[in-house]
Amino acid sequence: MDFSHPHFAEPQWLWLTLAAPLLLAALQGYSARARRRQLARMAVPEFLAALTRSHSPARYLLKNVLLLLAVAGVGLALARPQWGEQTEISHLYGQDTLFILDCSRSMLASDLAPSRLQRAKLALRDYVQHRGRGRVGLVACAGQAFLQCPLTYDYAAFQDALAAVDDQAIPVPGTDLGRALDEASRALAKSRPPRLCVLLTDGEDLERGGIRAAQTLAKQGLIVFTIGVGTAAGAEIQFTNEHGQRETLRDRHGEVVRSRLDEATLRAIAQATGGAYFPLGPLGEGLARVQLALADLQTGPASAPARKLGVDRFHWPVAGVLALLILESLIGTRRRLRDINA
Repeated sequence: MDFSHPHFAEPQWLWLTLAAPLLLAALQGYSARARRRQLARMAVPEFLAALTRSHSPARYLLKNVLLLLAVAGVGLALARPQWGEQTEISHLYGQDTLFILDCSRSMLASDLAPSRLQRAKLALRDYVQHRGRGRVGLVACAGQAFLQCPLTYDYAAFQDALAAVDDQAIPVPGTDLGRALDEASRALAKSRPPRLCVLLTDGEDLERGGIRAAQTLAKQGLIVFTIGVGTAAGAEIQFTNEHGQRETLRDRHGEVVRSRLDEATLRAIAQATGGAYFPLGPLGEGLARVQLALADLQTGPASAPARKLGVDRFHWPVAGVLALLILESLIGTRRRLRDINA
C-alpha cells in the first residue's frame, strides 16, 4: 500500500473528532451522577453496596471509552483521510448540438414520403438515438421560433419534444430562418465553442433574413450545418383544415402552391458560418455526413489533462467504528460469578 502524501480531503470535519467525544463524555458523566443520586434515594449505602455488588465499574468505563473512540472515528471518516496517489483522466462529453426543425406548412409537401416534416423527424430521431453524443436541443420554427427542448443529455426527453412538433406547433405562418438562428444562438450562449447548430428545412425563407442572421452570428462563433429537406422538383402542399378535411394549399390568386427545395439559400447560410450543406436524402444520410463533418472539427469526446488525486481511505475508520460498536455491545457490565463470590 502506498502511504505517500497523507492528508484529509475534508479537514473541516476534524472538529467532530474532538468535540463529539468531549460532548459524549460530558453526557456520560452527567448520566452516571444522575444514576447515583437516584440509587441513593432508593436505599441506604450499606444495602446499596450489596445491590450493586455484581456491577463492574471497570467494564462500564471500558464500554464508555469504546463509544468515545467510535464517535471520534466517525469524525475521521467524514474528514476523508487519503494517502497514496491515483491518476484521473477526465473524459468530456461530446459537443453541444442545437437542432432547428422547420415545421412550416411547406414542410408538409410529400416529395419525401410521407412528408418532409415526418421524414426530417424520423431522420433526426434516428441520428440522436444512434449517433448522438453530448447535449442536444431543439428549436421549432415557422413564422416564429420556439425553444422546444433546451440542451440536455436526456435523449428520451429530446425525442418526446421532437414527437410533439407538427405544422400546428408554431401558430405564426411563414418561414423566418433568421429568427430561428437567433433563437438557436441564445440557446447555445453558455456552450463551449464551437457552438454548433444543424438546420433542417426546405430553405424557403419567406422573410429573407436567414443569410443576414448567419453572417452576423458567425462573428459570435456559431457554426451552422444546413440539411435540405425536399427535392428540386418539389411537390404540392396538402394540409388538414379546421374542419378536419385534407386540402391543397393555394395562393391568394387561387393557384396551387408548389414548394421546392431552395439549396442556394441553405448553402449560403452554411458557408457564411463555416458549416456545410447536405441534402437529407431518402434515408437521412445527410445527417450522417454532418457527423463526419463534426468529427473533422474535433468536437468529439476529448481527454482533459490528467490529475493526481489522493486515494480515499475513509473505509478504514468506518471499519474501526463498526468494530468498536460491535465490541462495545458484546461487553457486559456485570462481574464474573467467581469475582462476586470471592
